[in-house]
Amino acid sequence: MARAMVLAAGHGTRLRPLTDERPKPLVPFGDRTLLEHALERLGGSLLPAVVNSHHLPRVFREFTASWPGISHVVEEPELRGTAGGIAGAREFLGPAPIVVTNADLVVSVDMQALLAATPEDGICLAVVRHPPGTGPVGLGVDGRVARLRGERYGEEVTGADYVGTIGIGARVLRELPARGCLIGDVAMPLARRGAHVRTLTIDGEWSAPGDGITEYLAAHAAWLARWGGSGGASFVGKGAEIAPGVVLAGCVIGAGTVVAGNGRLERVVAWPGARVTAPLADAVVTTAGRIVRRPAPASVLPLH
Repeated sequence: MARAMVLAAGHGTRLRPLTDERPKPLVPFGDRTLLEHALERLGGSLLPAVVNSHHLPRVFREFTASWPGISHVVEEPELRGTAGGIAGAREFLGPAPIVVTNADLVVSVDMQALLAATPEDGICLAVVRHPPGTGPVGLGVDGRVARLRGERYGEEVTGADYVGTIGIGARVLRELPARGCLIGDVAMPLARRGAHVRTLTIDGEWSAPGDGITEYLAAHAAWLARWGGSGGASFVGKGAEIAPGVVLAGCVIGAGTVVAGNGRLERVVAWPGARVTAPLADAVVTTAGRIVRRPAPASVLPLH
């Protein structure tokens, strides 16, 4: 039985066309895949974990078949939602409380503190705090949820963002719906009836590389700043080959990638095994050779 689960099902629509090649959790981010980042943040004491999947199930199976951090992959032919996905994996989970985290976010959470803060008859959301009235979540003086999706359950003293990681108590785990959303179909009904919807505040940065191509490239720039310490730093994976005439600036070059041509490669993310030709800027190059450029900003029309 596992005490942790990674939610990795979905269509990956926001990262298309990258997710035409891989399921979103297996999209490379920095030096590994998004799913590997999620497993790492669970920590050794919560591994191996249960994972669910939906999009490109054969690719998912082949990638993860030998991963020691995964105890079981639950394939969902039809999506159940975040709450339903956990309910569908319930036979592999326990004892509660358990921790559930999203595969498409990059964040640092003290998982043991989250478990300790999770009541048997409630849930605990990992959050980052904002000024009162801002963010999708509002917190009361005791850290309990006072606002969710516009609904109010008490006096708010600070706003917050939910960072895709939750502790689920035993009673709630037993009662999860077969289909539905963790926030709309679990957290909000609990809050309406005054049950325990607690929060754990985390410190530090978090990012959502899976929210779109622009966000994916921006999250890589932030990852590089943490990894290399300067805006022009680049990461080059094991076995990558860079032609003598190529200058890298703010790039992430995957293992085994071949960079040819002559000129600057700027703010490019090249997946493992890709073939890239310089010059190129503000783009993702996949293993299959697909070049996906950063979308142009939407034009702003003058007001009349």
